Amino acid sequence: MSGGIPLTPRPAGEPGAPGQPAESAQPVTLRRGLGDDAAQGVFWQQIGGRPTFEKLVRRFYEGVRTDELLWPMYPEHDLEGAIQRLTGFLEQYWGGPTTYSDERGHPRLRMRHMPFTITPEARDRWLHHMRAAVDELELSPLHDATLWAYLDRAAHAMVNAMPSVDER
Repeated sequence: MSGGIPLTPRPAGEPGAPGQPAESAQPVTLRRGLGDDAAQGVFWQQIGGRPTFEKLVRRFYEGVRTDELLWPMYPEHDLEGAIQRLTGFLEQYWGGPTTYSDERGHPRLRMRHMPFTITPEARDRWLHHMRAAVDELELSPLHDATLWAYLDRAAHAMVNAMPSVDER
């Protein structure tokens, strides 16, 4: 079957069969693109790899540094570390190197963001700064829309607090 993964059951008792451990813990690519490339890896390469993601994240943090609501949530003493962590996460998500998970384990985005009060207002301000950073990349309309759709969904998923009735 071209462009996909054949789903042939394994005989009972073989590694990878139901109830049996897999042969290895190697990552599995479930989506394939044209030319049999990993679909996300193509995106990472097409938009310029690490330099593009680092430019995105550095521009994003320039905006965050001026934001009275967001800036207190970020580690001023470890800003470069935060830049590298977000860059690595985004790179990995879009098919780049797995450095983020190699160093930090599973991303667990909701868990990692729980110590911070993320309201709809904080989300919207985060998106404002990220939108400015994405715009500076001058991506093709398709790449821009693809990247933005993910960032928007991720930002909405991080909201963990609603304003009180008095604040509405």
